[in-house]
Amino acid sequence: MTMAGTVHRQLPFTVRFEWGFDGARSIASGADLAVVVDILSFTTCVSVAVDRGAVVFPYPWKDAGAEDFAAHHDAQLAGPRGGGGLSLSPSSLRDARNLSRVVLPSPNGSSIAYGLAREIPLIAAVSLRNAAATADWVASELPPDAVVAVIAAGELWPSRSLRPAVEDQIGAGAFIAGLAAAGRGGFTPEDGKQGFAPEAEAAMAVYNAAEPRLHDVLRGCSSGRELIGAGYADDVEIAAELDAGTTVALLRDGAFRRP
Repeated sequence: MTMAGTVHRQLPFTVRFEWGFDGARSIASGADLAVVVDILSFTTCVSVAVDRGAVVFPYPWKDAGAEDFAAHHDAQLAGPRGGGGLSLSPSSLRDARNLSRVVLPSPNGSSIAYGLAREIPLIAAVSLRNAAATADWVASELPPDAVVAVIAAGELWPSRSLRPAVEDQIGAGAFIAGLAAAGRGGFTPEDGKQGFAPEAEAAMAVYNAAEPRLHDVLRGCSSGRELIGAGYADDVEIAAELDAGTTVALLRDGAFRRP
């Protein structure tokens, strides 16, 4: 591996942060846990569904095999927003009368989780709703020197290039702040490793700045305004439910579910 590649893996830090699928593959290599954050709306959807006892299968966006994949797993396939059924809308999952097994494609968080599943032993879906619960789980279940790679999914421009989305940095920062509160990341260079990468510290700082007016920030950011303009203001409000969810969502046997 080149020197640049080693640097971009954020070695020797135990808590790392990056953007998108390419960033995920860079920092998650050798990690004990990868954390995917997609606030508007994949990981918020996962949190809502897993809180209800459902399991959620990630899957690539607009993949022709989605229907067969859902049938193979005896699961409902979520469709586009506004279709009247389950969709990439937290409200649709909260309001569904029956919710057990769901395939939930998305262009960002779901695709990243699906792509990482063959490479990383443990993946968690984190939203603002379950950031604290997931950080507490990490503190109680993983060794103190476990490497945690936190990935902000971001959005895609029409060109398919990455658009960093501030809501995902805020959500990642909420989880990282939870790790800090639990005493994680307290290593020094003398230990042969270090705690929080500067990128992780920056995400935590963004969260701390946004937290006092979290609802306003999510309503006012580009992704929030886009959803509100399309008639999905409730989805933005659900995404801003800080620590309202108590359930950790881990990817096991192809689906996000309770530990």
